[in-house]
Amino acid sequence: LRLFSFGGDMEKLTQDYLMQCLTYEPDTGNFRWKLPTSKRRIYGAIAGSIDKHPDSGYVIIRINNKGYRAHRLVWLYVYGNLPHNQIDHINGIKTDNRIENLREATHGQNCMNRTAQKNNKSGYKGVCYMKKHNKWRARIGFNGMNIDIGLFNSAEEAALAYVNKAIELHGEFFRF
Repeated sequence: LRLFSFGGDMEKLTQDYLMQCLTYEPDTGNFRWKLPTSKRRIYGAIAGSIDKHPDSGYVIIRINNKGYRAHRLVWLYVYGNLPHNQIDHINGIKTDNRIENLREATHGQNCMNRTAQKNNKSGYKGVCYMKKHNKWRARIGFNGMNIDIGLFNSAEEAALAYVNKAIELHGEFFRF
């Protein structure tokens, strides 16, 4: 059972209470316990652990028996509120919670800042081989739709077309 507080419960956690429990180090992105909330926590120790779930890898900090993703706590700690959208790790490292590495992003923007999936056979994000046409297809997602960029003779040509379209559509959020 994985307990996380993203919506209503997170709203109950205030910046004031968070600051009573933890100190935040903007240069490292770490939180340290200021007010340990259990016997296992030690004053000054780094708070949180990495979620081992295959789809996660984020730092989780438990406060009053509720798990919170550390990057969301950073946002609350620094800005006093939660973002309206998701929080994106600019460098793609889920454990790097320095405020300079975090930015508010839509779901689509956050998805664009990912590398190619592990099951990608072409080696390039947005590129797959179309056996029927004996060509490489470039396709990109935008606003919930798939946009076909075209068919190409090589994976490299398709990848270049994908990169150009991704920069046009997603700008600073695109990472190849």
